[in-house]
Amino acid sequence: MDWKIELIFVPVSDVDRARDFYVDQVGFHLDYDQRVSDELRFVQLTPPGSACSIAFGTGLGIDMPVGGQRGIQVVIPDADAAREHLVANGVDASPVEDLSWGRFVTFSDPDGNRWALQQLPQRG
Repeated sequence: MDWKIELIFVPVSDVDRARDFYVDQVGFHLDYDQRVSDELRFVQLTPPGSACSIAFGTGLGIDMPVGGQRGIQVVIPDADAAREHLVANGVDASPVEDLSWGRFVTFSDPDGNRWALQQLPQRG
């Protein structure tokens, strides 16, 4: 039996600002943005090449404080290129950190949800 993580909720305070940040600055693909009713809006975005998406909106019943998502890690092929992309698009990304288990770049969205981008170490 396969178990696949396909959607992670990210708590945000301003849906439009978060959507624009992730699409225009980070480079995620906008899959879905639907206002179901005055109380319910659902936005889904997918990082390029990922099988897992993120979602946020209003009325979704996410029981997490805004900015409380602190543990999302994404595997990338090149930490330097990822950082250059983020900085060129106005994202405050950390310098690349070299560790024995990979090369890392971190950034936060406007609400403080933190992301880690990991370039896996070369296997020898």
